[in-house]
Amino acid sequence: MSHFSEVNYVDLPAVFALSARYTDDPHPDKVNLTVGAYRNEAGKPWVLPVVKKAESMLAADDTLNKEYLSMGGLQSFTDAATRLVLGENSKVINEDRAVALQTLSGTGALHVAFQFIAQFYLAVKTSTLVILVGVITSS
Repeated sequence: MSHFSEVNYVDLPAVFALSARYTDDPHPDKVNLTVGAYRNEAGKPWVLPVVKKAESMLAADDTLNKEYLSMGGLQSFTDAATRLVLGENSKVINEDRAVALQTLSGTGALHVAFQFIAQFYLAVKTSTLVILVGVITSS
């Protein structure tokens, strides 16, 4: 039996509902703290100059494959990330037991993934789950 046989469909994460409520709120002095993105004075996303430069370089490079990725992400990236995390000579990798996925989001995707694992896998294995979240700093 699969560890995930009891999985049920759930509603979207609350952060999306909060973002929609923020957008619909007419108050002029509101601040959106739901999504970790830089914003300009008008509340619109502000793209870092280095990101704009990288996007221009990628758009101009006709040698790159610009098709959509598979559901699991870019295989060469996920393979490299798995080797980085588990080690080049990992027993788990050598026994073909490692799985990796690439997501569009950062902490939100991680949060959903660990909620899923905690509910449908780790809950069977242990009653204690510790999740550490790093914070990017400017120093």
